[in-house]
Amino acid sequence: MANSAQAKKRARQAEVHRQRNTSQRSEMRTYIKNTVKAIATGDKANAEAAYKVAVPVIDSAARKGLIHENKAARHKSRLNAHIRAMA
Repeated sequence: MANSAQAKKRARQAEVHRQRNTSQRSEMRTYIKNTVKAIATGDKANAEAAYKVAVPVIDSAARKGLIHENKAARHKSRLNAHIRAMA
């Protein structure tokens, strides 16, 4: 357990950051999941709309360091590829 005042403060800050990161990561996953569900239904217009909402959330997570930039690019690329493959 933290002994110094500095260590106690860092522990408090780490907990706040951990909770915020968890929430934002969960939000990002939800938007990705919504896009995947829209793709699965076969409705291209709905899938495109869900994708357009998900992209800024994914980019924001990458900017904040929640996920790596390459992971963000991979998610966007794969979702977009699935949408483009729809008839």
